Amino acid sequence: MALIRTPVRRVLDYTVLSVLAFIFALPALYLFLGSLKPSDEVLNGLSGFLPVHLSFDNYAAVLDSLNSESTGYFWQFMGVSVLLSFVVVTGGLIVNSMAAYGLTRLKWRGQNAVFTLVLLLMLIPFESVAVPLFYMFNGQRNTIYIQALPFVANAFAIYQFHTFFKKIPPSIEEAARLDGAGPWRTFFAIIVPMSRPVFASVAILTFLIQWGSFLWPVLMVSDPSVRPLPLEMSVFQGQQPPDWGQILAFGVLLVLPVLVVFAFFQRWFVEGVASSAVKG
Repeated sequence: MALIRTPVRRVLDYTVLSVLAFIFALPALYLFLGSLKPSDEVLNGLSGFLPVHLSFDNYAAVLDSLNSESTGYFWQFMGVSVLLSFVVVTGGLIVNSMAAYGLTRLKWRGQNAVFTLVLLLMLIPFESVAVPLFYMFNGQRNTIYIQALPFVANAFAIYQFHTFFKKIPPSIEEAARLDGAGPWRTFFAIIVPMSRPVFASVAILTFLIQWGSFLWPVLMVSDPSVRPLPLEMSVFQGQQPPDWGQILAFGVLLVLPVLVVFAFFQRWFVEGVASSAVKG
């Protein structure tokens, strides 16, 4: 029997959720306000939340300081990160969804063993294989493609697609086969349009991981011309003396693309989460 929530209980639930949401939003609020303040007012404890002496000078200073051949260009770093994220997200959606479809809807010898291997790969952290990969691809350092190549195929993404595809009724594919559709046409014309929520979820999670990737660029990149934005932020933060207002402004510029991507996929992402919660 479903629980009936009284108006008082509903108000209490929303009040608690609102307070928790506000608490979780405080660091982001501090980041944004700090990026608009002079450096000597940023690290002032709780007074950093006071909206006083606000300006966009820190943003202008960041863009001005990264606007020469000696320092590199901010928009070049941003472009490298955007390109890498686009390649990893787009390639990952294609490769991982097709792999999951083959493991879920097609029948072939060794299918269960391969899926078990995929599950085992989820248990291996990237840090444990970063050094071997570094020696394998040492000759391709300071290139764009080597920063993206190891992250296109992703075991967790395959598992997400696999879980979603299993919930699609087999009768839909049987009807497609009766109409003369083969596996490729069935996948692209039927399965993909029905799977927008999981595609959105995988796209957002993959983008978040790739956009914030730091360890692999540290190992593979020394040339500023192919340096992604998170690595450049660590270089910028290491300059002495540190200007915390500019550092926080850099942080806001780093976060903005994430907000744009989430806003673009939000409807399908929420739909996928709600669908998983109901079916689970």
